[in-house]
Amino acid sequence: MDGPRCFNGPIVPPSTMPKQSQTDLLRKVRRIDIVSRKVVDELLGGEYRSVFKGRGMEFDEVREYVPGDEVRTIDWNVTARTGKPFVKRYIEEREQTLFFLVDMSASGTLGSSGRTKNETAAEICGLLAFSAIKNNDKVGLIIFTDRIELFIPPDKGQLHVLHIIREILSFQPKHAGTRIAAALDYLGRMVKKKCITFLLSDFQDAGFEKALRLAAIHYDLVAITIADPRELELPDAGLVELSDAETGERILIDTASPAARKRYAVSAQARRQETARLLARLDIDRIDVRTDRDYVRELIRFFRTRERRQTL
Repeated sequence: MDGPRCFNGPIVPPSTMPKQSQTDLLRKVRRIDIVSRKVVDELLGGEYRSVFKGRGMEFDEVREYVPGDEVRTIDWNVTARTGKPFVKRYIEEREQTLFFLVDMSASGTLGSSGRTKNETAAEICGLLAFSAIKNNDKVGLIIFTDRIELFIPPDKGQLHVLHIIREILSFQPKHAGTRIAAALDYLGRMVKKKCITFLLSDFQDAGFEKALRLAAIHYDLVAITIADPRELELPDAGLVELSDAETGERILIDTASPAARKRYAVSAQARRQETARLLARLDIDRIDVRTDRDYVRELIRFFRTRERRQTL
C-alpha cells in the first residue's frame, strides 16, 4: 500500500496546478478564511471553548493570602517557612489537539446544489480549526479514501489552518473507495494522547463499528455526516442512469415513476437511520449536514446541546 503524504516542512504554494485553478483555489480559501473568522468571532469561539474545556487545572504559582481566598488552597509548606499564609494558584490547562479525519472518496465530489460534499467539509474544518487556534489549540488533518492519503501533523496558527483548508479543497485522491476503519486505526497509531476528533464522511461504508467503538473510548469523537440532496431523493427527470462514484456500478432508473423515486428515498433514509443508530449506540455525538443547507446552524446546535448536557 502506498504511504500517505506527510507535511512537516514549510507551507508552499501549489505551483504545479494550472494558473486558473490556483486563482480559483485561492479565492475559495480566502472566502472560507473571511467567513470562518467572522463566524468564530461572533458565534462559535465561545461555544467551542465552553464545550472543549481542556484537560484540567495545573499549578501556576504561590502568592500571599488575601481575605476571601479559599482556605483549601493554602500552601502549608510555604506558609510554615515564611511565617505568612500563602495560597496556591492554578490555571486551566487549556491546550488541546483537534484532528480532522476527512473522507475524500469519490462520492465527495457530488454537489447538486452549487457546493460539493468535499467543499462543505473544507468549510466546516475551517470554522472548527479557527475556533481551535483562537483557543490556542493545535489542529491536524488526516485525509483518507480506502487508505490513508495525507497526514498533516497538528500545529497552531492561521497559516497552518489555511494550509489545511487549501489541502482539502485542492486534494486529488488516488483512490475512490472508503474505509473508515483504516482511518481510525491510523489515528490510533499516530496519536497516542486523547484528542478531539471530528470524523467528516458520508458514511457510505461498512464494517467500521469496532474501529468506531475503540476510537470513541480513546478520543473525544464527533461524527459529521455530510449528504447531498440528490443522494436523498431524485427529481422527476425521466430515465436517468445513476453511477456509483466509488464502485463504478451503473443503474438505470425511471425517475418519472413516483414509486421508483419513493423506493430510492426510502433506501437512502434507511442508510442514514442505520448510521444514526450505530453512532447513538456507541454514544458518539453526531452532526448531520447537507450541502444545500446552513451548516453553521447545525454546529451551533451541537455545541449548545453538548454544553447543556455537560452541566446536568
